[in-house]
Amino acid sequence: MGFYVIRVPDIGEGIAEVEIAAWHVQVGDAVAEDQVIADVMTDKATVEIPCHVHGTVAAFGGKVGDVLSVGAELVRIEVEGEGNLKEALATQAPAAPVSEAKPQAAPVASVPAPAPAPARKPAPVAAVPATVRKEGERPLAAPSVRRRALEMGIELRLVAGSGPAGRILHEDLDAWAARGGAPAASSSGYVERHGEQAVPVIGLRRKIAQKMQEAKRHIPHFSYVEEVDVTELEALRARLNQVHGGTRGKLTLLPLLIRAMVVALRDFPQINARYDDEAGVVTRYEAVHLGIATQTDGGLMVPVLRHAEALDLWQCAAGVARVAEGARTGKAPREELTGSTITLTSLGPLGGIVSTPVINRPEVAIVGVNRIVERPMLRGGQVVARQLMNLSSSFDHRVVDGMDAARFIQAVRGLLEAPALLFIE
Repeated sequence: MGFYVIRVPDIGEGIAEVEIAAWHVQVGDAVAEDQVIADVMTDKATVEIPCHVHGTVAAFGGKVGDVLSVGAELVRIEVEGEGNLKEALATQAPAAPVSEAKPQAAPVASVPAPAPAPARKPAPVAAVPATVRKEGERPLAAPSVRRRALEMGIELRLVAGSGPAGRILHEDLDAWAARGGAPAASSSGYVERHGEQAVPVIGLRRKIAQKMQEAKRHIPHFSYVEEVDVTELEALRARLNQVHGGTRGKLTLLPLLIRAMVVALRDFPQINARYDDEAGVVTRYEAVHLGIATQTDGGLMVPVLRHAEALDLWQCAAGVARVAEGARTGKAPREELTGSTITLTSLGPLGGIVSTPVINRPEVAIVGVNRIVERPMLRGGQVVARQLMNLSSSFDHRVVDGMDAARFIQAVRGLLEAPALLFIE
């Protein structure tokens, strides 16, 4: 018997290190060639790592959340025959450099695979005595358990927990209620609460934190907010949906806004750009590769709608839906997670009145959409109801002057308020 070492692969695009996002096997598991054993995360995408051989998992090079350099040992497999351990040790990659925001990778074979949580057994009825914790001692319980205990009028400090480390489970609340445990003095919401939860910042959330920190550290942001009357635009959208919705699909506001940005950017190439501040070079693009800020279960991602300038409204709508769904499901290819030249962000009906979006570095501009509201306006001396929306946009003041930013947003506004201009070449 011998050992076969699988290293962190060179994923390309200048990636020097990866973060372990998930293990799909445990120490002692039998694995087959081409079986996915781990997910690793780069700055741009999550990548599946397959096994190279048949064998048994012997050790891991780190736990979920650890950062490993390309070439470092990821996993060790026990195999029939000699394996490649001697060769691997002879060319062992150096450990990943430690930065302020990234923990040092764990040493090989020192971290066991994450064991499955033990099956939780309900507390036996009428067998769990009341537990009085010391003053200030906070019982361990999940937020859902705390909420349910509040609704049931149960004081958690009196309940014994049957979970790991004495954590109180839903079954413990059921047992307490079944044996007639005394309710808390008050079942209202006006009670002291002492819950705490430590949440490790790893995976996608760590990448988001690093990117936001780098963007704010490097880029002198300035924001510009303008009100747009979208009454005519909304009327056009409603008409297009009435005529073509059944065959081409329903349009939201975003495809129309994207069209306005594409047209306006023709006159403002300095805004459809990326700034390499280390090289001191601004690259302007004729193509509009539009980043679509997308909320996922793991956090914010920015998939890319490529060549938005070449898409009609329905192609644009389909493209936005496709890249957003790919980001949410984790199935977006790497080419759709990199290379954007300007970003569009929208919180939909939660868009508020004004926002100050953070630029998606190394881009130099981001356009934010706030919610549409109906308000009275004076037009021709008459008070009329109009649909109004704010655009809240941020720019990199190192390479975009305030006047140019204002002119760009005014150009977008002019196109949205006279939507027929969107289709005049």
